[in-house]
Amino acid sequence: MGDRHSWTAAPATAQRARSVLAAAWSCAVTAEGGREEFIGVHTVARDGRVLLHLPDDSVLTTAAICAPRGEPSAVLEFADVAPVPVRSRIRSRLWMAGWFAPEDDHLTFRPTRAVLREPGGAVVVDLDEYAAAEPDPLALAEAQLLTHLADSHPDAVERLTRLVEPDCLHGAVRVQPLAVDRHGLTLRVERVRGHGDVRLPFHRPADDVGQLTERMHVLLTQASGANCPRALQRQRTESEG
Repeated sequence: MGDRHSWTAAPATAQRARSVLAAAWSCAVTAEGGREEFIGVHTVARDGRVLLHLPDDSVLTTAAICAPRGEPSAVLEFADVAPVPVRSRIRSRLWMAGWFAPEDDHLTFRPTRAVLREPGGAVVVDLDEYAAAEPDPLALAEAQLLTHLADSHPDAVERLTRLVEPDCLHGAVRVQPLAVDRHGLTLRVERVRGHGDVRLPFHRPADDVGQLTERMHVLLTQASGANCPRALQRQRTESEG
């Protein structure tokens, strides 16, 4: 099997938080004026400040301009949604508490606390690390990459399951690509009841899509030399019968 497990690193918490922000298309804002949900209105500055370009009739805009006690506090929520349809499609949520201030034609949000909730639990994001971090280099391309893999290359996904321990595939009814970052590919293994995730690490990090293509080729080559999991063999036989 070679050295397919020689690189086991995963993105740090601060980078995962920045990746969620970079890829998220929508956000929910809870402030003194209530709660509003927006689509396609936020961008992120290099230092992690969130810039919101809101409509003039937004309650939040009015609250920021007319706040009697200065900058109003708010909580922003971002959902990290798997691009491929799977069970429990929300992979993580990022909450950020902080303060708004009007600047030119937008509101600037400065976080004072950030929490990233993933399947393993909630983690407080170190704000200094957050400010210095950058999104994963594949974050903006991930949705297109995963949907292409799932829709156009289901045979490749099946082949990759040969790299998964047979016990992890026991009772599997479907396997789909769930996530990809510079360090590896994550598969979602769905069973009749429940599901689980399996990570296939790359032999070295990928800094762009071109390098990702090479890393995936290595995984598929390794998978071609592995035995087909008995669980999927049995599953395929039963479905054909």
